[in-house]
Amino acid sequence: MQKPDPSCFVGLLPDDDAVIRRLPSHIALYCVGGAVRDRLLGTPVSDRDYVGVGASVEDMLEAGFTPVGKDFPVFLHPVSHDEYALARTERKSGKGYKGFVFKADPGVSLEEDLSRRDLTINAMAVSSRGELFDPLHGLDDLSAKILRHVGPAFSEDPVRLLRLARFAARWPDMQIAEETMALCRSIAAAGEVDALVPERVWQELSIGLMEAQPSNMVTALVKAGAWSAVTASTPLTPATCAILDRAAESQAPLEVRFALFADNSGVPISLSQLRLPGPVAALASLLEFSRSQLAVIKACMAAPRKDELPPLLDWLSRADAARRPERMHQLLQCHHLSGALSQAELDRLKMLMECMAAPEASALIAQAAKDAAERSMDVAAAVSEAKLAVLDQCIRR
Repeated sequence: MQKPDPSCFVGLLPDDDAVIRRLPSHIALYCVGGAVRDRLLGTPVSDRDYVGVGASVEDMLEAGFTPVGKDFPVFLHPVSHDEYALARTERKSGKGYKGFVFKADPGVSLEEDLSRRDLTINAMAVSSRGELFDPLHGLDDLSAKILRHVGPAFSEDPVRLLRLARFAARWPDMQIAEETMALCRSIAAAGEVDALVPERVWQELSIGLMEAQPSNMVTALVKAGAWSAVTASTPLTPATCAILDRAAESQAPLEVRFALFADNSGVPISLSQLRLPGPVAALASLLEFSRSQLAVIKACMAAPRKDELPPLLDWLSRADAARRPERMHQLLQCHHLSGALSQAELDRLKMLMECMAAPEASALIAQAAKDAAERSMDVAAAVSEAKLAVLDQCIRR
């Protein structure tokens, strides 16, 4: 790939504003990392990150930047809120992804800063004049569609293995370099992945599940020998990987993708281990229950008598379909993507949900509750009977 024209990077360059102009003239600012890579790929740039070479903490504070970094100096531009970090190097000081000592001072060069990054395609920078700096040949790897580590220091941070796996899911046409995969195996063999906290595992895993081809993330982690350490499950089958990719093609939300991921694992992933967000954990648990009931539910839809419908009503109640229709739709989407529900069955169940939630149905159920209360009867039983009657009417339509 030829070196791009500076006009390619319009919109990525540091803003020429009052805050930037307050910085000493010897400081050189560069746009770095993912923003440069994505612009070269022609994909949308979501975040712009900058590095200041020759800058000190005092320089940034005096110019009006807001400090936000805990482990090393990172600052927010007070207007654009873009991140500006001081050029830095790092040295491994312990096990895991937090065991590092950082050096950030005016003497750190741009090349030293880029050399500590994970992949060559993420180790490019653009100057304020639009000039591309690519000392590690990331442009060549981008052209060849290769995901290659920058150097031996890649093995010092186990998070980089997870990031590599999700990058493989983001760009299905890119291949992981053989030497990079060998390094990943050494990370897993050394037990470095075991030091990752659940929150960080979930952060990377959730991003990978939302990429274009999640199965590539699974494949990369399995090849690296890190799958069991990361997920506490056996490798997914090819059929399950295909389900995940179908979910991606249909642009299913994260809740659906993870529920399918967990439900189809050889050993179900411990929800507490990953400390999942509430909606994600709720759908995964609901799918586990629903899968065991699905054959009965299908039979109920074809039942000739109302007294055969209670299992279907119980299923709808357990799913809290009336109050959480969105989650119910996600549950049905899971069953459809996994092949457990045909399109006709999916449409039928959606129709039943809409029918049960219709104003006239709600009014009938509410009236039954009111009548039972006025007659000092069992309100819960009356409501259940009314719901069965409504469900029966919906099915007979």
